[in-house]
Amino acid sequence: MPERSRCPWVDRKKPDYVAYHDTEWGVPVHDDRLMFEFLTLEAAQAGLSWYTILRRREGYRQAFAGFAPEDVARFDEEKIKAMLQDPGIIRNRAKIEAAVANARSFLDVQEEFGSFCAYIWRFVDGRPKVNVLRSLADYPTTSPEAEALSRDLRQRGFRFVGPVICYSHMQATGLVNDHTMDCYRRREILATYQ
Repeated sequence: MPERSRCPWVDRKKPDYVAYHDTEWGVPVHDDRLMFEFLTLEAAQAGLSWYTILRRREGYRQAFAGFAPEDVARFDEEKIKAMLQDPGIIRNRAKIEAAVANARSFLDVQEEFGSFCAYIWRFVDGRPKVNVLRSLADYPTTSPEAEALSRDLRQRGFRFVGPVICYSHMQATGLVNDHTMDCYRRREILATYQ
């Protein structure tokens, strides 16, 4: 059986990376807890590879209370100090503190808009933006929508949410479909919202 055609960034020698691409990346997310998980992981990725974070995802789930924003928002200095000793996550104080601050801001957004998903999907008018990409060189690192999202999140007190992180978040959570034209997942995901 021939190998399926996938996006050029996928390292086929890493089964967990392939599984992430094949089952999660680019699938539209409408669940606030999962949206918070991706936002936290994308912020943790700043300056690192996504694979570095993906390999620690279970550690993050444990350390960050299953990514329940209401629980993370209550983390105090004692909890942060304990997390700085946790080898299951990236032990970076600024990123951990940002995740706690972001959880608090996340709850504010939920209160204002009814859900974080209702808020974030407004940046693409409620429908995924579909790009035409053929090679790795075609991938953008940001977009006007990501820049607008970044500005708005920062005004709301979020941290580690620059335009590049926001664009990565939009790709991961399906606000943007950046599967290449020849990737089998592009067609499957498109079929879910056409």
